[in-house]
Amino acid sequence: MAKVTPMMKQYLNIKDQYEDCLLFFRLGDFYEMFFEDAIEASRVLEITLTKRDAKKENPIPMCGVPYHSADNYIDTLVQNGYKVAICEQMEDPTQTKGMVKREVVRIVTPGTVMQENGINEKENNFILSLIQADDFALAYCDVSTGELKATHFTDEATLINEITTINPNEIIIQQPLSDDLKRQVSVITETITLKESLSDVQYEMNNATHESSYQATQVLLDYIHETQKRDLSHIENVKMYEAVHYMKMDYYAKRNLELTESMRLKSKKGTLLWLMDETKTPMGARRLKQWIDRPLIVQADIEARQKAVESFLNYFIERDTLRDYLKQVYDIERLVGRVNYGNVNAKDLIQLKHSIAEIPNILALLDSLEGYESPQFNQLEPLDDLLELLEQSIVEQPPISVKEGGLFKADYHAQLDEYLEASRNGKSWLAELQQKEQARTGIRSLKIRFNKVFGYFIEITRANLKGFSPGDYGYERKQTLSNAERFITDELKEKEALILGAEEKAIDLEYQLFLELREKVKSYTSKLQQQAKLISELDCLQSFAEIAQKYNYVKPEFSAERTLDLQDSRHPVVERVMDHNDYVPNDCKLDDETFIYLITGPNMSGKSTYMRQVAIISIMAQMGAYVPADKATLPIFDQIFTRIGAADDLVSGKSTFMVEMLEAQKALKHATQESLIIFDEIGRGTSTYDGLALAQAMIEYVANTSHAKTLFSTHYHELTTLDETLPALKNVHVAANEHHGELIFLHKVKDGAVDDSYGIQVAKLAHLPEAVIDRAKVILDSLEHKDVEQAKVTSEDATEVRQEAASINDESNRKTPEQPKDAFEQPSFDLFDSKAESEVELELKSLNLSQMTPIEALVKLSELQNALK
Repeated sequence: MAKVTPMMKQYLNIKDQYEDCLLFFRLGDFYEMFFEDAIEASRVLEITLTKRDAKKENPIPMCGVPYHSADNYIDTLVQNGYKVAICEQMEDPTQTKGMVKREVVRIVTPGTVMQENGINEKENNFILSLIQADDFALAYCDVSTGELKATHFTDEATLINEITTINPNEIIIQQPLSDDLKRQVSVITETITLKESLSDVQYEMNNATHESSYQATQVLLDYIHETQKRDLSHIENVKMYEAVHYMKMDYYAKRNLELTESMRLKSKKGTLLWLMDETKTPMGARRLKQWIDRPLIVQADIEARQKAVESFLNYFIERDTLRDYLKQVYDIERLVGRVNYGNVNAKDLIQLKHSIAEIPNILALLDSLEGYESPQFNQLEPLDDLLELLEQSIVEQPPISVKEGGLFKADYHAQLDEYLEASRNGKSWLAELQQKEQARTGIRSLKIRFNKVFGYFIEITRANLKGFSPGDYGYERKQTLSNAERFITDELKEKEALILGAEEKAIDLEYQLFLELREKVKSYTSKLQQQAKLISELDCLQSFAEIAQKYNYVKPEFSAERTLDLQDSRHPVVERVMDHNDYVPNDCKLDDETFIYLITGPNMSGKSTYMRQVAIISIMAQMGAYVPADKATLPIFDQIFTRIGAADDLVSGKSTFMVEMLEAQKALKHATQESLIIFDEIGRGTSTYDGLALAQAMIEYVANTSHAKTLFSTHYHELTTLDETLPALKNVHVAANEHHGELIFLHKVKDGAVDDSYGIQVAKLAHLPEAVIDRAKVILDSLEHKDVEQAKVTSEDATEVRQEAASINDESNRKTPEQPKDAFEQPSFDLFDSKAESEVELELKSLNLSQMTPIEALVKLSELQNALK
């Protein structure tokens, strides 16, 4: 085995401690990676893979990145799901004998990114910990803003819903997850870290009273401090909450309604978030997304937001002024995070100064709104002391680096002013010396220059050196170049020491002053975080008012009688994408007497859009926003369930139909009288009879149990007769006209049912080949003719079927188990072979056909006949 060098031994020892990370190992001006880390990093970063000890038998794969531009490379790796351990030189190599001490100073993970260019300013970057004991508990934190929350619950479905809503970039667990749970969680984030051991540090959590929530928060904070290895005092005290405090929507509901991500492109455009985002600050944009994910269920809280929106609508000039103020407010939350984290620079502090300078303006504007009262915004506080400190200290256009000087204004610090004055005087003296030497030597191109290696020197080009004798002028040769000579004089040496000494002292002092200033700003952390939260909420509310005015929305009212009454309502996103004048508005009225709409109509006519708009309007209303309608009265929904569209869950191994049934099961099991259910084309993933039976059974179940407000679209026109037996159900349809063989969508929801899905006409609109269309018409005509022939059962026939079925049941009930099978009495009409299979006999015996409709009885008997064939 080849001998390991001391440096590689040091590398391997450190790598052993961080096996799950790519190790950035500092060597001079580069971070180097070796072995598998190098191979992986070179592939992801698309940088050259080289070899260390290339001439030896087993060269070591190696690649590196410059330390001064490492952040961009680190961001790329983290965005691809890697963790990066940053290993720094802890000693000055020029002052150290032997191996330089190195250690990991921080670990950058997908959930702990702090660099400004590594995270989306309009999105939170959450890291989450999960505990599974007698119940489930989770805690999550955005390290960049300090937000920290925790909750607990008993069921796995709520767990998945919460993780999906939070959408963390990294999950910490204390024990391995079950295969099924891991598969579901991995769809949300691939970075799952097992952390079995905890440090002895106990973090103070006044609000975490529940044991498992407390444990989840401890695990999370322990991991964050372990990886970041620095002060994170900006992380707030944990805020406990419960899912029942907000309207519940599972992953499928949020996906189907396209609240924050479009289904087709997986982007923000075309979503409710895209529509509603008229915010002016990054904090407001992040708050808006949280409000969409968690609509309120307490009417007083909703109406408090409505009141603010109404004020901003009434005072539109003041709202425009407020928007101008908010444009000047930077991301206070993340600026405070960087102050505490220790990577803030002077430009960040200037942004913080401009931000808090707007608070007095915002307060004055709110005070000017007559009749506007909001106790929460009374907590806005002008931070005059901090504003004055920043105003007096940092120059308006500081450099990015905090270690090269040029940060502070004159008169901020007396000693610094002395150093800077000495440096300025020295440079003035250098300019005078250059003029003097040019006159003394007669060389007009003579220059006094400076570089970090040689300091100050006199430079004369070779063309001017002919006949020049340096010794005659007291010049001492310092460096020879191909086109010039560089010289030094005793006088210049003396002045150089004074100038460089002053500059070096000034730079060192400025850095120390900056660290002191950073600590002073840090003392305002809690106040700044409170101001940031209030400004973010204010930003959301003015955004609600902006879109309400722009798109002609109205303030919804809430019904204690659980009435839903929407007049001329619109789908807010579809309306915005279309020309407003082209969108066809529709009504919807559901109450405790009529709470199910059975919606029929052609494909592409707008049934799904209609149902979605009712759900989205309900969500907007419970956010405290105005809604797209001429008038809106709504109940406060506790939950929204959806089953829209066809989607496989391939990761979990579930077919389209299984996903459909699971979504339906959640709605049927958990919906209450306060819930909203949207079922779109239930039962289309199986045979016609199965689908029809399931669809009818689900409608009847809702009608007889939960009484949830339900919109149910279908192409099973057989279901439209349910209004005869279910008083809670009303048939409506989306109108369309057929004109000379062309289908014209009217997009208008009208009372009553339709008996044609116009499927072939829709296929024609999609420009299927004419041969396919023509053949489909022939097949359809044949099928319809066959159905007519087979359905020629008079009411008397139907009665006979029922009577016969009843006699079958009565007779079979009188038989004893010992009787032979051939004693089984068949129906009088010859539907079955005399040699019936035993299982079919048993199924027929168990049927209670007398309780079925005639059509149901015939359908079931036909199925059994087919089974025998």
